[in-house]
Amino acid sequence: MRRREFITLVGGMVAWPVAAWGQRAGMRRIGIIMNLAADDPEALHRITAFVQSLQQLGWTDGRNMQIIGRWAAGNADISRKYAAELVALGPDVVLASITPGVQALQQATRTVPIVFVGISDPVSAGFVASLARPGGNTTGFTSFDFGTSAKWLELLKEIDPRVTRAAVLRGDPSNPTSLGLLAAMQGVAPSLHMELSPIDVREPTKMETAIAEFARGPGGGLIVTPLGLTVRYRGLISAAAARHRLPVVYPERIFVADGGLLSYGPDRLDQYRAAAVYVDRILKGENPAELPVQLPTKYELVINLKTAKALGFTVPASLLARADEVIE
Repeated sequence: MRRREFITLVGGMVAWPVAAWGQRAGMRRIGIIMNLAADDPEALHRITAFVQSLQQLGWTDGRNMQIIGRWAAGNADISRKYAAELVALGPDVVLASITPGVQALQQATRTVPIVFVGISDPVSAGFVASLARPGGNTTGFTSFDFGTSAKWLELLKEIDPRVTRAAVLRGDPSNPTSLGLLAAMQGVAPSLHMELSPIDVREPTKMETAIAEFARGPGGGLIVTPLGLTVRYRGLISAAAARHRLPVVYPERIFVADGGLLSYGPDRLDQYRAAAVYVDRILKGENPAELPVQLPTKYELVINLKTAKALGFTVPASLLARADEVIE
């Protein structure tokens, strides 16, 4: 499928009304709720990967399947509204990429299969009974194991050995995912001679203020954890880091593609391709309760050399050699 056709598909995901879907009842119906905005280039990449994988498995939009989606743009309230809308349409399966969306979907239905992508800890969140045997109507692909956050801290020290303080940008401090990620970092921080300072923010203005206050001290660096809020305001974060000349490690490529310094995390496109395989298996009769939740199998290290130069950092040759992608 050509890029123009994918853009048309993405536009249709936003615009299709309830009635239009009902008129095409002879096809299999796939709902999608994304945590990105419809005009976000990364959204196009992810949907492209998902739909192309479905095509390879014999599914074609407009022939034997229909896709309808909603774009929550990191807004939890909107994601809950959209989840209810999708369930009302009676889909055969729904793909979800945001925790509030999965929560709302499970509240709306215990029968429609749900495949998630990018949920950090689905067991603690109550989405599945266990990774091996999810139970219920939900399964999918996790975004991280908690040990990944220890790697973020190591990379921060590698990109700037002068860092002795690391701010950890996160959301709700009581969230099990936030607790798990921070605990893993606390386990390695002493060996790296680093002090951690959690920053708990839920509003973009407070996020910028908190970064500025932290940057007043010497030897600072920043770890950005995976949140709908941080994804939505990734431009604000990278701009604040640039103003205060802070080295930052991000949880996935999308941040670095938009001007961030360095990221380490799962290959999201690979996970969307894998999610298409699960959707295919469910449409062919398999039970999501028996499809194990899968951990990431492919991680990528991405470095933005242009940003590094602007911040005055010399990226070590050893780090460049390990990078999966270098943006110049």
